[in-house]
Amino acid sequence: MKALKERIMRDGKCFDGGILKVDNFINHQMDPILMKSMAVEFVRRFASTDINKVLTVEASGIAPAIMVGYLLELPVVFAKKKEPSTMENMLATSVFSFTKNTSYTVCVSADYLRPGDRVLFIDDFLANGNAAKGILELAEKAGATVAGMGFLIEKAFQHGGDELRALGIHVESLAIIESLDNCQIKLRD
Repeated sequence: MKALKERIMRDGKCFDGGILKVDNFINHQMDPILMKSMAVEFVRRFASTDINKVLTVEASGIAPAIMVGYLLELPVVFAKKKEPSTMENMLATSVFSFTKNTSYTVCVSADYLRPGDRVLFIDDFLANGNAAKGILELAEKAGATVAGMGFLIEKAFQHGGDELRALGIHVESLAIIESLDNCQIKLRD
């Protein structure tokens, strides 16, 4: 997606260790016009996919997921990273965060992720694919199906996308980073 790629090149910041910082337009301060454009592109790319719910993980996936859910007129569920004391019928799994270098529990109520649901998972980044794999596990526990996964930015050099595609999952990434070597952002055309 041209607008996102241009924004990454203009405003993205690279740090050692394969970290791309986009907090000035995606995951701290948000550009709602860009967010809407990205949601429109996801709707286009998943137009032929049978889904009845949008799913994400807090916190950075919520904004794009809400936009997609709004455009598709579907409910949006976000998996929580902390186990709330009030959650009933909880489904949970452990996920390792590359960015934070720690594992955390991801949970969702079985009241909102149900047998027969066909979900579209939306998130900001796809790196090693750990959050996505956690969502696959939660969906399996719920008896739901992940019909597709959409990511704003994929880090191809961390191979999470390759693993998900090898599982037969319909994965769409709006911008794909080939390399962040020497803190130089290289995008796939």
